[in-house]
Amino acid sequence: MPLALVAVMVLLAVGVGLLSLGYNSRIFSIRMASEIAARCAADTGLTKAIFEMNEQLKVKPWNDGALPLETDISLPNCDAAYSYTITSDSGGYILQSTGTSGRAQRTVSCTLKLQGPFEAAIFTKGQLNLNNSAVVDWYNYGQDDPTLKVGTNSTAPDSVTMKSSAIVKGDVAVGVGGDTETAISVASGAVIEGQTATLTEKVELLPVTVPEWLESLPSGGTLKDDTTITNSAKYSGIDLQNDKKIVISGDVKLYITDDLILGNSAELQIEDDSSLVLYLGGDIEGKNSSTINNETKNTKSLQIYGLDSCEIMQFKNSTDFYGVIYAPNADVVMNNSATVYGAAVSKSYDMKNSGAFMYDASLRNTDVDDEAVRFVVTNWHDQ
Repeated sequence: MPLALVAVMVLLAVGVGLLSLGYNSRIFSIRMASEIAARCAADTGLTKAIFEMNEQLKVKPWNDGALPLETDISLPNCDAAYSYTITSDSGGYILQSTGTSGRAQRTVSCTLKLQGPFEAAIFTKGQLNLNNSAVVDWYNYGQDDPTLKVGTNSTAPDSVTMKSSAIVKGDVAVGVGGDTETAISVASGAVIEGQTATLTEKVELLPVTVPEWLESLPSGGTLKDDTTITNSAKYSGIDLQNDKKIVISGDVKLYITDDLILGNSAELQIEDDSSLVLYLGGDIEGKNSSTINNETKNTKSLQIYGLDSCEIMQFKNSTDFYGVIYAPNADVVMNNSATVYGAAVSKSYDMKNSGAFMYDASLRNTDVDDEAVRFVVTNWHDQ
């Protein structure tokens, strides 16, 4: 009997221990599941907040008097919920998102910074060609500025090609998951002075839309002869004949629904103290010795935006080009040795022999009313 009683007591102790272990394990699992669900809810709130900020950014002019705000929004098929707030701060916006699940609560916060399309000197969806003796350099940069970059979203072999004696005075990046050894082709004598790398995330090239007020204007037909433009307008096309000139005087926005063609030695001139923002539905063809002459020498004074239907931009400029090109669906070709000052985003970019590209680093400074801008996350942390 004593032995039996001892055995019962031992089994009872073991059973109680196992029951306690199982109970505590279940409590721990519940708490961990609640923590994970709360964190997922907080991340969902952060993602939703960024989306809403970028949607609000599409409405021009920007108004931050009523920033996005959500409280206790339930996640589908889950007992978790999220809330977020966005507050204005010098140099950006502070986003705080809190997720709850049961008694668990997790908070993530970050700074939202405005980012424009010209973070790189040249960026493409696909091919980027720098032919013999082509040079990519930069100016207007500060000591703490990020390094000059050129890059592509592509990971295909030879996505970036540098022919003999071509130079990039900065970094070269290829698409997410790409192999820099195969995606970047560097000929003998060509030099990349910075690093080669793969992108950590795909660069989103946002579409550009024509402002409604500009799109609704009546068309002025096709321009062919000498013209001075002082007001914003809409035209079906520009087919400037040989040796003719269009002068932009004042701050002008133009919507060209079809092609822009500059005949031999024709000139599109932006006067000093003037500016041109050009929305282009068709293609650009600059014939021999034609010129887009930005007399201000301010790259922000000439902005060319190719719409989804813009497929080719070919320049044979006889003078230096000061301006920016944003045409995610267009193949851009610079045919001669003139120097380009500014930045370019395109489907592909082909810089011919002895061309030079001077990136204006001040283009990284953007405004909420600029085209193709978006909010991105910086200084992220959780609590």
